[in-house]
Amino acid sequence: MNSAPSANRLPTALWIMVVAGCLIGLLAFGIRSSFGLFVDPISGKGDGAFGFGREAFAFALAIQNLAWGVGQPIAGALADKYGPWRVLAGGGAIFASGLALMTVSSDTTSFTITAGLLVGLGMSGAGHNTVLAAFGQLMPPERRAWAMGLGTATASLGQFLVVPLGQAFIETYGWAGAVSIMAIAMVFTPGLALALRPRRQKVGEPAKAPAQTTSTAVSLPQALKQAFGYSSYWLLISGFFVCGFQLAFITVHLPPYLNDLGLSARTASWAIALIGLFNVVGGYASGLISARYSRRLFLFWIYVARAAVTSAFLLLPVSDVNTLLFGAAMGLLWLSTVPPTVQLVGVMFGNRYLSTLFGFVFLSHQVGAFVGVWAGGLLYSATGHYDLVWWSSVGLAIFAALVHLPIYEKLYPKASAVPAPSSVA
Repeated sequence: MNSAPSANRLPTALWIMVVAGCLIGLLAFGIRSSFGLFVDPISGKGDGAFGFGREAFAFALAIQNLAWGVGQPIAGALADKYGPWRVLAGGGAIFASGLALMTVSSDTTSFTITAGLLVGLGMSGAGHNTVLAAFGQLMPPERRAWAMGLGTATASLGQFLVVPLGQAFIETYGWAGAVSIMAIAMVFTPGLALALRPRRQKVGEPAKAPAQTTSTAVSLPQALKQAFGYSSYWLLISGFFVCGFQLAFITVHLPPYLNDLGLSARTASWAIALIGLFNVVGGYASGLISARYSRRLFLFWIYVARAAVTSAFLLLPVSDVNTLLFGAAMGLLWLSTVPPTVQLVGVMFGNRYLSTLFGFVFLSHQVGAFVGVWAGGLLYSATGHYDLVWWSSVGLAIFAALVHLPIYEKLYPKASAVPAPSSVA
């Protein structure tokens, strides 16, 4: 691919930034993706279980997704003003605190605050979206798509590595021990975030021309006014709502769904892990593909493929093999929506306020996640199965495919572009 050769000549300072950002995304997304494994151990009956049922657990995780979404524009604005590394460090500390306190939250209110609110706010600061926005701001233009694809891919690798480990930790140490280990891992995030500080030019070092971005506004209020007055931005927001609905529902409810069908917890953990493994390929390829081809058409085909894969999973016989194939196929489509979505925001409005503007798009994603997770719990309690939510996911995928077609894939037409220097040379 065209981007790969330039990546081989990346300066050492930028390599360190990319590696540190990818490790943060790996830890945060991997741990977040393992929450579905804890549904029955925490909400069911037996040793160590709180026993408050799937609906209460689903509500806490729905709040987690909503808090993640509401916090993302705020985290984005703080990153635009003070630098992404500070936001990543603070988010990692909040995430670790939420995990640690979650182990002693035996009632639904405290569990919703810790596993829901605190973990969600922590993800808004320390999640891979902040990392991608940092790459969008700090990387040279010719390397942004590559860095975003790599960041998406390594976040998925975290899902592949952490979810099976999480299941092994649950079986060995119990769910509380597993969560405590994850909390300890997140403590390293603030240290890693230091590597994403803008590099200062050393005394005597030859001056380097900063990478240039474009911005369609000279102030954040103007950028927000432009974005929310532009129909293509609203279409992008609508499509990303569906992405959140699908991903959150599958992450949280696939393990108990498979358990109800008689498949083992290990099969469920490996299905989610395969989503992460194949998303390494899908996420990285997405960054490169969306740099060369139409992003709106690419998103159209991603959602069409999701509808087809989900329908096949529901219509074919239930088995370990079919479940793992579903995980692999969904993995190719999982976070492949993120690089073209981030890039579309940059194409339409420039990169000066990319963190903030993408933050509002991601808020829609997390509202969808809230609906998907909570609806799964509510409808399961009401009907005893997940069928209605699964088929709603298929219908929404078709809707998302269609809303991307009218998107205007060019710089916001009513604004004049002005240069905005990057923070890193």
